[in-house]
Amino acid sequence: MKIAVTGATGHLGGLVVRGLLDAGRRADDIVAVVRNAAKASDLAEKGVQVRVAAHENRSALEAALAGVDRLLLVSSSEVGRRSEQHRNVIDAARSAGVKHLVYTSAPKASTSPLVLAPEHRATEEYIAASGLTYTIVRNNWYTENYLQTVETARATGTIVAAAGAGRVASASRADYAAGAIAVLLGTGHEGRVYEFSGDYAWNYHELADAIAGIIGKPVVYRSVDVPTLTAYLKDAGMDEGTAGFIAALDAGIAGGALSEAGGELSALIGRPTVPLKEGLKAALGGNNHRIA
Repeated sequence: MKIAVTGATGHLGGLVVRGLLDAGRRADDIVAVVRNAAKASDLAEKGVQVRVAAHENRSALEAALAGVDRLLLVSSSEVGRRSEQHRNVIDAARSAGVKHLVYTSAPKASTSPLVLAPEHRATEEYIAASGLTYTIVRNNWYTENYLQTVETARATGTIVAAAGAGRVASASRADYAAGAIAVLLGTGHEGRVYEFSGDYAWNYHELADAIAGIIGKPVVYRSVDVPTLTAYLKDAGMDEGTAGFIAALDAGIAGGALSEAGGELSALIGRPTVPLKEGLKAALGGNNHRIA
């Protein structure tokens, strides 16, 4: 069985490829679909098949997916262009004869008010209408999303956010990669939509406490409204569009969009998900950030 992973030089895709190797899959049965072959040289050295195809290049995608049985479509990072890019990959997978497509979506994508949800919802609908056998894994927030928050707290002693009392059931990228691998290598996942999350949903006061424990100094969560956060981010040098986008994400968190800790991920991978503090510490170490 040949398995392909898009975005294989990215954080999540790279973890999945390495995890497949660790699980005993033959390297030549793994296809890393990448934009830049040079960035995948370490995978090629391990014997992984590296195939170059941009999301915009339908013919290159079809060639890259030739002979592939199962495909992990890691959602694109290009917000605003995802729907079109994903459609190209899905169409290419169908033309190439891929037997099973797994897609990394967003939590509660079909109903979520999150600003990120519409592109994921459109992709899920396109997959469902494609005729392909599929599995949707809806990943909650990555704990690693808060690495910059750690550095800001280190400098200021404060977390400023518009998340209110909202909770986040985050998990580490390694947790989500393990979930994707379990689906790719397992059976009985056809037509399933999984809500992957961490085992515990924490609030921003708990985030502040976790960061304080890592950096060794007090950290306070300052809860503000969306306009105040937008202005704060702009004053810090962020462009208006990005500031508004981040503030809108916080509003979704305040409304409970990321609060569900359903346990599906830990049940599938056979272990608890990595807790918030431990996940942040591991990510900081892996990214050569100072811990204390």
